[in-house]
Amino acid sequence: MHLPGGRLKPLKPAIFIPTLYFIEGLPYALVVVSSVVFYTNLGLPLKFIGEATSQFYLPWVLKFAWAPMVDMVGTKRGWIVVAQAVLSLVSLAFALTVGALPVDSVLPVTIAGFWLMAFISATQDVAIDGYYLETLNKEERSYFVGVRNSFYKVAMLFGQGFVVYLVGTMQKRAGMTLPQGWALAFGLCSAIFLIAAVFHYFGLPKQIVPAKSEEELEKEKQPKPPFRESLKTFLTIFKTYFDQEKILWIVIYILIFRLGDAFALKMAYPFLLASPKTGGLACDMETLGEIQSVGVIFLLLGGILGGIVVSKLGLKRTLMPTAIFQNISILLYYFLAQYRPNMWIVGIFNAIEQFGYGLGTAAYTVFLLSTVKTKYKAGHYAIATAMMAFGVMMPGMYSGYMAEALGYKTFFLVSFLAAIPGMMVILLLPMEDK
Repeated sequence: MHLPGGRLKPLKPAIFIPTLYFIEGLPYALVVVSSVVFYTNLGLPLKFIGEATSQFYLPWVLKFAWAPMVDMVGTKRGWIVVAQAVLSLVSLAFALTVGALPVDSVLPVTIAGFWLMAFISATQDVAIDGYYLETLNKEERSYFVGVRNSFYKVAMLFGQGFVVYLVGTMQKRAGMTLPQGWALAFGLCSAIFLIAAVFHYFGLPKQIVPAKSEEELEKEKQPKPPFRESLKTFLTIFKTYFDQEKILWIVIYILIFRLGDAFALKMAYPFLLASPKTGGLACDMETLGEIQSVGVIFLLLGGILGGIVVSKLGLKRTLMPTAIFQNISILLYYFLAQYRPNMWIVGIFNAIEQFGYGLGTAAYTVFLLSTVKTKYKAGHYAIATAMMAFGVMMPGMYSGYMAEALGYKTFFLVSFLAAIPGMMVILLLPMEDK
């Protein structure tokens, strides 16, 4: 099959699903995780780091508000290509400024750049997920779900592991300053985004490949509802979600369960990089990149095991145990702040914490999916994930203030205590033992 009006044969899903989801995960890793390390390298105060980098998460909280525009304007393939081209330009702007300008000038430029990257990335998420649903049939969607999740995690490994390692290596072995190392890293990301944009422009199928069912074809023949009906449907989605049993406890759980993690993980990397005089572990950037890379691998393993355990034993029997493992792992950072062991122990503890995070988040995600009604599954899941994102963003904004006021050791202990109410709410949730 050839592209309409083109000469190149469309890529097969086995090729474009990995590339799409790698490029979906990379800007998220840069904005949400690597920005924390970047601003720590600039020597900025913890309260700024916590507040600013948490606010970057806002486009992912609100993306459901402009998601319909991706459906109504142009094609999802077009949105994907344009988004990646813009991400390349934004990354290039980073590369040209962070290594050349003083900190006072770099700060407003990079804040604006991270905000723009977050907005474009969140919009690209909508387009890629929509393209995935439109281009693959039901069987293919199920078949490739593991592939898409794995390559998203690979992007996280690259964006928060290799990128940091590269910066540290350039500083230690090539004599670059940290800003120059970041300029090189963003230049590399710019090239990756550009290659992806060109690759997907020429390779992504322009037509829906799988054959549609009679029901789907009949649905397409029906005229689109007027705006008033669309608005009514939009409101119905919200109403039906918040009409379910024990919705108050469900909402409370979604909002507060990740409270402890949201505090601890936001300040984990500043803690590892900070000098002993301020209570940190004085980890160098190259070592931090290695620790992060190993941590993401264990995060992936925890997520895989969590999914298997929940599918075998059921949500009711696994949600509390995985939550306990996830949140007790926060105390490992308290131990690090208290006893200041060598970097091998730091790496092992970080891997255990990331494994617990992956384990608990897998069960938490399955619970979010259990709150979704079949008729409005996309809209309901968007509501649930928006609440989840808000529950992570808000505590992250205040994490720096807490860390500065309490010191790292007490801060990590308080982070663990903040996780207890979320675990207690699990006892009040409606769950069937499947």
